[in-house]
Amino acid sequence: MTLARWNHILTANLTSAFLVCREYLKHLRQASSEAKDKAAIVLVGSTAGKFGEAGNADYSVTKSGMMYGLTMTLKNEIVKIAPRGRVNTVAPGWVYTPRVEALLADAEIRYSALATTPLKKIAVPTDVATQIVVLSSTAVSGHVTGQVLMVEGGMEGRVLNTPEDI
Repeated sequence: MTLARWNHILTANLTSAFLVCREYLKHLRQASSEAKDKAAIVLVGSTAGKFGEAGNADYSVTKSGMMYGLTMTLKNEIVKIAPRGRVNTVAPGWVYTPRVEALLADAEIRYSALATTPLKKIAVPTDVATQIVVLSSTAVSGHVTGQVLMVEGGMEGRVLNTPEDI
C-alpha cells in the first residue's frame, strides 16, 4: 500500500468525520437549551473496524479509530457543551449498494460475505439508516451513549455457514 493511499483514506474517512464533529460541536455551543437536550452524533463505522479486512488496513484503521477512539472520546466531550448530548456509532457489514452489487453477484464473494453471518443475508441501506434514526432519537435512545451498534446480521470472526447453506 502506498503512503499516498494510506493518507487519502485516513483523510477521507477519519479526518473528515473529525472535522464534521468539530463544526457540529462549535455550532452546538450557540444552540438553544432545547436543541442541546436533543444533541446526538451518530458516526458510521464498519465491521472492518472490528474484524480488520485483508488488503484494506487503511480502511480498517479509520473505522476502528472512529468506532472506539473517536466515539469514546466525543461521548465525554459533548456533555461539556450539551449535558444530555450523546455520541454513538453504527457499524454495518456488507450492504447492498450500487458500488458492491457487482461484487456480490460473484458467488465466491457472496459466500465469503455470508459465511460468518447467521442471518445469511446482506443488509440494505434502510437497515443501517433505521439504526441511525434509533440512536439519534432522544425518546428511544436518550440514555445510550458511547456505543457501537453492529448492523451486520450477527457476523462473527468464524465460519458458520457452508456454501450449501447460502
